[in-house]
Amino acid sequence: MNVPTAVRASAERLVVAATMGPTVHDVHAWRFKVVSGLIEVHADPARFRPAHDPAGRGLHLSSGAALVNLRLAAAQLGHEAVVRLLPDAGRPSVLASVRLAGRHRVSREERLLYAATLRPFRAGPSASGACPPLPVVDELAGEARLEGATLRRLPPGPNSAGQRAVLTTRGDSRAEWLRAGQALQRLLLSASARSLAASFVYAAVDMPGVEEVTDPGETPQVLLEITQVGNAATPAAGRWTGRTTAVPAAARAAFPAAP
Repeated sequence: MNVPTAVRASAERLVVAATMGPTVHDVHAWRFKVVSGLIEVHADPARFRPAHDPAGRGLHLSSGAALVNLRLAAAQLGHEAVVRLLPDAGRPSVLASVRLAGRHRVSREERLLYAATLRPFRAGPSASGACPPLPVVDELAGEARLEGATLRRLPPGPNSAGQRAVLTTRGDSRAEWLRAGQALQRLLLSASARSLAASFVYAAVDMPGVEEVTDPGETPQVLLEITQVGNAATPAAGRWTGRTTAVPAAARAAFPAAP
């Protein structure tokens, strides 16, 4: 089935936007494919590194992050993006599908989060900073809940300057990994929009203090440290510190930030 030219053009712009954002992998181990009325997210066997990620957990987290970028870009073009996770049991390499549905009025938050996807992220720990205010951390927890995950605050660590937290899901399936990736990306973009730095690792199961703050049935997915940079947490340029890839200038030009 042929894809209408206008739909394909919009889908191709969205694919560019979704590939611009940072990833928890050193490389994008997934690819997008525009099919009849859909954008599919596929695991890319040529880039997937099973020796470092045998179960593909990091791959799913990274793909979930790309889905958030795709949804935000769709909103800028006035499209509602309807996502299905693992839509075809007969094709396990298809991680998700996205259908561009009816018209969508872009919100101020979606504009801010999309603008955050266009900023270059600087890797490395914050040289200075402090714990963000508790209401701001609670706002970030609310962002995680929108994606089906929970953000739990952890007690301070011996060498931590910011707020330690763990991102959890109700289960540890492939679908939950994808949800955790979406929650992580939304949380990181929200932190950036609030002038916060956030570093993360996604091997949080054995981290001290996690069992004390989680409920039975919760699975730790990502450990974070969120740091306030400067004197106040405000909607301005922030930092995501972790394993990232740079945002290509050509990609930013192909899909400019919304005003």
